[in-house]
Amino acid sequence: MKHLIDPTDISVAETDEIIELALDIIANPKKYAEYCKGKKLATLFYEPSTRTRLSFTSAMMELGGNVLGFSEAASSSTAKGESVQDTAKTVSCFADLIAMRHFIEGAPLAASKVSGVPIINAGDGSHSHPTQTLTDLLTITRELGRLDNFTIGFCGDLKFGRTVHSLIKSLSARSNVKVVLIAPNELRLPGYIRHDVCERLGVEYKEVSTMEEVMGELDVLYMTRVQKERFLDEDEFDRVKDSFVLDRKKMSLAKRNMAVLHPLPRVNEILTEVDADPRAAYFRQVENGKFVRMALICKLLEWKNDPEHETPIHFETFEDKALCCSNAKCISNLERVPMLFRHTENGPIRCYYCDNKTRDNM
Repeated sequence: MKHLIDPTDISVAETDEIIELALDIIANPKKYAEYCKGKKLATLFYEPSTRTRLSFTSAMMELGGNVLGFSEAASSSTAKGESVQDTAKTVSCFADLIAMRHFIEGAPLAASKVSGVPIINAGDGSHSHPTQTLTDLLTITRELGRLDNFTIGFCGDLKFGRTVHSLIKSLSARSNVKVVLIAPNELRLPGYIRHDVCERLGVEYKEVSTMEEVMGELDVLYMTRVQKERFLDEDEFDRVKDSFVLDRKKMSLAKRNMAVLHPLPRVNEILTEVDADPRAAYFRQVENGKFVRMALICKLLEWKNDPEHETPIHFETFEDKALCCSNAKCISNLERVPMLFRHTENGPIRCYYCDNKTRDNM
């Protein structure tokens, strides 16, 4: 069975199939109006979402399918203490696919181990967001006309920004994509992404402290908000929340065909004066999210029983009860799941569920 938990769960060829199908859906919407007739998508959203939840709902409805689910944990049996895995097993009796967003990192991965239907990770804490990645790839394709030979700058919250982590992973498989990281020291890209993805896979990258010094180099500028909900220390949030703001003056330094992306919602990191600039692609990006999720739903249903499209095994795991994950928001620290870990090349042992480092289980 094919699940989408991490961007690396789908190959470059499969990703291109999804993007090509999305482009055909855009060009020929009537052709797909009953593609999912009689099928049901369950949206299990344990934390607030506007764009992603409504995008999945709209996508399934435009394919002629039905949608069931919940939009907050309080309205599910989680409030009674039900585990993520039990919820997944239960809901898979009623639906053909499950889209899950969770504040617990690793929750969709744990769910995929027991679900009877494909699981789509719609965002797990600050860990991963692969359907936003597909949205970003479709947007870049439509804005630039290609997915290779370009320079992309990521600006803002690179530490907790799951959309950034996921997109960098996906772009690592493309040719000649250069990455520029623009962030304050407190919000730098996590070491495991820099080392395990950028350095190990040969992605050319550099880190800078201001937008102005690199604006003229960029083909894509990917803005992010500083996410208050990811911070444990409110004082730290207040120190960095206004680190980088995109305005008309900074846009004047950019290429004439540069595309500005943002996963939204924005707070104050892009001034509204930028919205009228034709290079501002973030609202076009929202609509692309619906189209690419339509394509993903179609493909996961197509691949469901195809042995050629199983979810890949990326690395060997092992169980060790003497270790635990260092991430307090990891599912392995919050629910009863096997304590699974993986070795890294010349690096520390990492958690199977959320990729964080381990510590001794005292």
